[in-house]
Amino acid sequence: QVQLVESGGELVQAGDSLRLSCAASGFSMPNYYMGWFRQAPGREREFVAGINWSGNYGYYADSVQGRFFISRDNAKNLVYLQMNSLKPEDTAVYYCAASSGSGHIKNMAAYNFWGKGTLVTVSA
Repeated sequence: QVQLVESGGELVQAGDSLRLSCAASGFSMPNYYMGWFRQAPGREREFVAGINWSGNYGYYADSVQGRFFISRDNAKNLVYLQMNSLKPEDTAVYYCAASSGSGHIKNMAAYNFWGKGTLVTVSA
């Protein structure tokens, strides 16, 4: 059974840092691109960050470039999202997703598996 389980979301203050984790199981994670998306209340789900198979290249939304950093540990089937200098507009449910590579890494349609999300709330 394929599972992606996010953790690490919590209430923080603006300027704080937070690290999200995603534990993958039921598929061969090293063969998949991994990504993080987020959905704020009343808004559509959007791409945040993605990472290639080996973990040596990351892709970022303009809104988080320079503040967020995605990484992966293929030996442990884990993906991380380090979030620094958090802003209230970063408040959202954050989702981990896995893509077999058939599509652009920033495109939701390219992803085969999704987690249920973890809530990040950033207070002003």
